[in-house]
Amino acid sequence: MEFNSADIQAFRDIWVFCEQREGKLSDTDFELISEGRKLADERGARLVGVVLGWNLGDEVRELGGYGADEVIVCDHPLLKVYTTDAYAKVLCDVVMEEKPEVLLIGASHIGRDLGPRCAARLHTGLTADCTHLDIDMGRYREFLEESSTLDLAAVKMDMEDKNLKMTRPAFGGHLMATIICPRFRPCMSTVRPGVMKKAAYSAEMAERCEIRRMPVELSDGDLKTRVTEVVKAARKMVDLIGADIIVSVGRGISRDVEKGIALAEELAQVLGGGVVGGSRAVIDAGWLSADHQIGQTGKTVHPRLYVALGISGAIQHKAGMQDSELIIAVDQNDGAPIFEVADYGICGDLFEVVPLMIEEIKGVKKQD
Repeated sequence: MEFNSADIQAFRDIWVFCEQREGKLSDTDFELISEGRKLADERGARLVGVVLGWNLGDEVRELGGYGADEVIVCDHPLLKVYTTDAYAKVLCDVVMEEKPEVLLIGASHIGRDLGPRCAARLHTGLTADCTHLDIDMGRYREFLEESSTLDLAAVKMDMEDKNLKMTRPAFGGHLMATIICPRFRPCMSTVRPGVMKKAAYSAEMAERCEIRRMPVELSDGDLKTRVTEVVKAARKMVDLIGADIIVSVGRGISRDVEKGIALAEELAQVLGGGVVGGSRAVIDAGWLSADHQIGQTGKTVHPRLYVALGISGAIQHKAGMQDSELIIAVDQNDGAPIFEVADYGICGDLFEVVPLMIEEIKGVKKQD
């Protein structure tokens, strides 16, 4: 039967495209599988991971440990290294045959290339860079109560709506927009790495996970480009998503940028080898490179300790760090929004406060 994306009753199950490089699954895969498990439970559907590659072994079963009921494996020599033509054809072929209701893809370099190409071929919509997902209307309403200023009593909602509600930053991060795709399937979304929380791994669930290897129809004639060589460049980049301790700087360091960054680096070091992040204003000014940016238009982080120095706390920045386990904020403005999410707040000049913090921490460590 010819594929018809408008025949929404024919679609079922929640799918996650799981990215691998050299046979190794990414952390984002586990985050998306964990989130997909929640959506599948809300919908009463099965959760399926899809992995494309070559010589993939039983390591894909690890996806079951985070909630996947089944993993579909597409194994072919031309899938060893990512190319848009090969991956888009194979993924679309599988989707057209199996008809998933939802397809989630990580917003990595690969995902941001693959997602739009597949959405166009499947004649469906794609919501990019999502930060929140819901199917159940009750849960979505709870999300709105916690994170929006809407007068929900005055908003008429269809509580039976089973469309995927895909929420993402809009207008440069100044607003949050929720998008649905009511007339076509699958509902497709790319999800930013680090946004969704990874569930606890279960060896028992991994053992129960079904592995299904599907035949792949792919030839050289399907490819318009060919990868002849992969060259790995050594580039030092800050790992914000995996960091336990982050010290971030904002516009408050403008009086002496070099000193402000140096203080942040020293504080991060004495706290136990933390890393330095920055607000959008800092990155836009060129004081730190883009891989340091935290917020809706940067990275979303969940460290054990987050220290904000001279960051006023605009909603775009808070959205990227407010789920940190412990937040300490230093700012001269006692009405700064950052203090609304901080566990501890210090109202003062960071150039005076931070050296005192560093000395105090060093003193405690000497005593130990």
